[in-house]
Amino acid sequence: EVEAGRLAMSTDGFIVSPYEFPGGNVGKLSICGTVNDLACMGAEPLYLTCAFVIEEGFPMDKLKEIAAAMEKTAAEAGVRIVAGDTKVAGKGQVDGVFITTTGIGRIKEGVRTGGALAKPGDAVIVTGDVGRHGCTILLARNEYGIEADVDSDCAPLWGAVDSVLSAADEVHVIRDATRGGVGTVLYEIAEQSNVGIKISAESVPVDDAVKGVCGMLGLEPLYLACEGRLVIIAPQEDAGRIIEVLRQGKYTSGAAVIGEITDEMPGKVVMTTEIGAETLLPQPGGELLPRIC
Repeated sequence: EVEAGRLAMSTDGFIVSPYEFPGGNVGKLSICGTVNDLACMGAEPLYLTCAFVIEEGFPMDKLKEIAAAMEKTAAEAGVRIVAGDTKVAGKGQVDGVFITTTGIGRIKEGVRTGGALAKPGDAVIVTGDVGRHGCTILLARNEYGIEADVDSDCAPLWGAVDSVLSAADEVHVIRDATRGGVGTVLYEIAEQSNVGIKISAESVPVDDAVKGVCGMLGLEPLYLACEGRLVIIAPQEDAGRIIEVLRQGKYTSGAAVIGEITDEMPGKVVMTTEIGAETLLPQPGGELLPRIC
């Protein structure tokens, strides 16, 4: 039974291309994405439903792999898949398989998070290295002839969020940095909370392989999607405890404080570069890489 006012719901469609990639597939992604959306509301995931649209002729063995990944990931996340549906579309009407999942969760007592709740003085935390999923999908499409050892960060994060909420007195914002990456999330928080955000380029964790790919293609890792990374905004006095807890987690050992919330330049994100200069982080434009989730 869920108490009045403590129910959370989220629904999302997953059309990632290709449907399987290093570190996961569309099935794993469909569970992680909805579980993490609930987690960002401070909600323990309880139940999921799923709906498949499958292209005619899609290999049955691949479909079984996708379903098995969903089962395994749901078990790890502690969520039950309670209903589902399948539809078959004609050849060429769907690209492989599309999945939609809807989740229901219970918001923890006393938790209130939201993009409009960041306050000057708060710490800006990321739960691991950024841009990994977007880079993985880009390489998996093999459009640039680049080879690099990069796996998606796709992971269910309720366990990490639960630990943070238990350890910290206050958490103001939790956001998953999916489409548009960490950079887009920071701009959304700055606008919704009417605050400025200062980050340090040296403090942003980026895997060496991701950094190398971005350097070759002129991409900013902060704008590449993540599927297993959160942006957490919390009071500075709680930041140390949050980092300590996150670094003990299976998927969050690379957590770092990358900046702070300020009352200067509301709506803007300022980055201190490696040489100490301050520059505006370019505002997000169109979607850098479509169909990443």
